[in-house]
Amino acid sequence: MQGKAYVAGVGLVPFGKPGTTEPYDQMAAAAVRHALDDAGLSYEAVQQAFAGYVYGDSTSGQRALYGVGMTGIPIVNVNNNCSTGSTALFLARQLIEAGVLDCVLAVGFEQMLPGALSEHWTDRPSPFARFDRLCEEINPWQVPLALRYFGGAGKEYMERYHVTPRLFARVRAKASRHGANNPGALLRKVLSEDDVMAAPLVFPEAGMTRLMACPPTCGAAAAILVSQRFAERMNLDRRVVIVAQAMTTDRPGTFEKRSMMALVGADMTRAAADLVYQQAGIGPEDLDVVELHDCFAQNEILTYEALGLCPEGGADKFTAESDNTYGGRIVTNPSGGLLSKGHPLGATGLAQCAELVEQLRGEAGARQVADARLALQHNLGLGGACVVTLYQRAD
Repeated sequence: MQGKAYVAGVGLVPFGKPGTTEPYDQMAAAAVRHALDDAGLSYEAVQQAFAGYVYGDSTSGQRALYGVGMTGIPIVNVNNNCSTGSTALFLARQLIEAGVLDCVLAVGFEQMLPGALSEHWTDRPSPFARFDRLCEEINPWQVPLALRYFGGAGKEYMERYHVTPRLFARVRAKASRHGANNPGALLRKVLSEDDVMAAPLVFPEAGMTRLMACPPTCGAAAAILVSQRFAERMNLDRRVVIVAQAMTTDRPGTFEKRSMMALVGADMTRAAADLVYQQAGIGPEDLDVVELHDCFAQNEILTYEALGLCPEGGADKFTAESDNTYGGRIVTNPSGGLLSKGHPLGATGLAQCAELVEQLRGEAGARQVADARLALQHNLGLGGACVVTLYQRAD
């Protein structure tokens, strides 16, 4: 390892409902231009790019980036389900830290369709086949699979720790309060716990209401990573540095435990977080702000415990005492999270990066976490990969 990767620039475009945004290539190009402007660089300074998306044809990354410039650089297309954006960041960071390159772009984008996620290829083995079989055995309710996965995990959590769906409603209400302060959030209406509980049930057996699920959205986000030597030579912003990062995939326990919580990635999250804490020589108690993967309110609860923000079974107390928000122990999802912003799969991880960079620079406006110096990002892709990234204010 030659040195650390600094985040010199970030950019995103506001997320929107399917059918209301520009096409993916225009959104991605706009996010990249914002990141370049933020860094004070031209596209000619970029030596390599990683372009992440889930739903799209091969070389969509080239289509998007050719709208910014055609410099002949390597452009690598990345697809790792919901952790795609953070996977692009993971790859870019490795090249910088290894001393191979000095300036690398990570961009993520998604142009989604309305409604539940679906598989596009039915004439070949599904990467989810083993997951789906076990999910159906454990949780044989006739609801869309994404709801069955995360609602089932929430149901298991409730039964294991004797809590009610109000725990998840509490998380959703918190997300709405945070999202109300984010001009880029799709959903900005403040909700109460009662509002969340009164919404239509989408998985009655798990007590899951519609407001506990994030909406599908379209959008794009980007980050420019640079080496220290390049940043010094070009006089770039060096306030935010990646101090640790880990990606994990499934182990046999994902299936052998016959647990919905394990099946949706809680163990992957725990393993990735432990690696990051070891790399950085810190613990979760040292964190100031966290952006985590709240595709469902249920997953936010599982993630609190997998990241070590509270003890196992301690999420009810953690949220009831407001330790997950401003004035508490750690601010989680100050952006409003996926529950407020929506979830354009390829863009999500890089939008989390952009939020945390703004927090560490002190540029988050009404969302600002006071004196934020250590920020953790968690991005989960079912089936599966989990990426956890630790950022530090460097000055």
